[in-house]
Amino acid sequence: MISYILRRLLLMIPTLLGIMILNFVIVQAAPGGPVDQLIFKLTNPAAAAAGATARFTGAGANEGAANTSAVVDASQASRSARGIDPEMLEQIKKQFGFDKPAHERFLLMMKSYLHFDFGESFYRNRAVLDLILDKMPVSVSLGLWTVLLMYLISIPLGIAKAMRDGSRFDAATSWIILIGYAIPSFLFGILLIILFAGGSYFDWFPMRGLTSDHWDQLSTWGKIKDYLWHLTLPLTALVISEFASMTLLTKNSFLDELNKLYVLTARAKGLTPRRVLYGHVFRNAMLIVIAGFPMQLMRIFFTGALLIEIIFSLDGLGLLAFESAVSRDYPVMFGTLFIFTLLSLVLSLLSDLLYTVIDPRIDFERRDV
Repeated sequence: MISYILRRLLLMIPTLLGIMILNFVIVQAAPGGPVDQLIFKLTNPAAAAAGATARFTGAGANEGAANTSAVVDASQASRSARGIDPEMLEQIKKQFGFDKPAHERFLLMMKSYLHFDFGESFYRNRAVLDLILDKMPVSVSLGLWTVLLMYLISIPLGIAKAMRDGSRFDAATSWIILIGYAIPSFLFGILLIILFAGGSYFDWFPMRGLTSDHWDQLSTWGKIKDYLWHLTLPLTALVISEFASMTLLTKNSFLDELNKLYVLTARAKGLTPRRVLYGHVFRNAMLIVIAGFPMQLMRIFFTGALLIEIIFSLDGLGLLAFESAVSRDYPVMFGTLFIFTLLSLVLSLLSDLLYTVIDPRIDFERRDV
């Protein structure tokens, strides 16, 4: 097992490097970089300010709205650069580190990343690592609650559907699952805002943030209620769209085990259905469900919650990544990408190791990576 873990850890290096190179090349080729934005802002201050204000109005990005300039296309930047003094243009490039060739910038960036030094944000005047650590609790909180509720709902429902396969209960719940599977979480989020957050009907829940402005003044119980009150709508939107696939996975896993020979043998010996289910089937059927926990957390944490954070103005990593992409804040963009990719690879390894914990018969030493 140790040699397998070492091989997987070594494989992470080229994987991580390849992802960073690919994204670096794509970003460098995209127009409207930080140099272009600053040139446009200097030559068209009124237009740049109006663009930044319009982009972030109602998005909950108070910090980003104050520090982010408008994105411009290559032709606008080229025209604006003609009116800039060459020496000032060089100073601007040096300010953002664009006075060096692209390959040299990439090598310097990766060298710093080895020490988890992600530099400073172009527009927020803060270290990227500090920004990530500040935003991470919101995303972790949302992701953990979503996975917990998803498993608490999906596993019992999936088992019930497997035990009653073909019944009316199975057919009725399949319609609910089909709706949850077909509609993405952000559409559910928008619907919940319209219905319950003062959009058009009821004004029962807040539509932005995870805490109220007066949260520090509340009692301990008041803080808990306020937190859960703010969490209700975004968590509901995520759980509704995510529980469907897990429920189907659980049902199919149990159906597969229930049709195996050892289950027929146990039934022939006169064991009760409950004894067969929890004494023989449960451990084998739950292998794929439980072992997939790290990757489920990763998927919700870094993909499913991104649009939810934007819609509900939750100041987490998803919103930070979105703002940095819009503003071409390269240090934040590549810093969050590096962290996301590294955590994804580590959680993928943990997911495989969970298989051996749940079922010791699995031996990765006899398999290629």
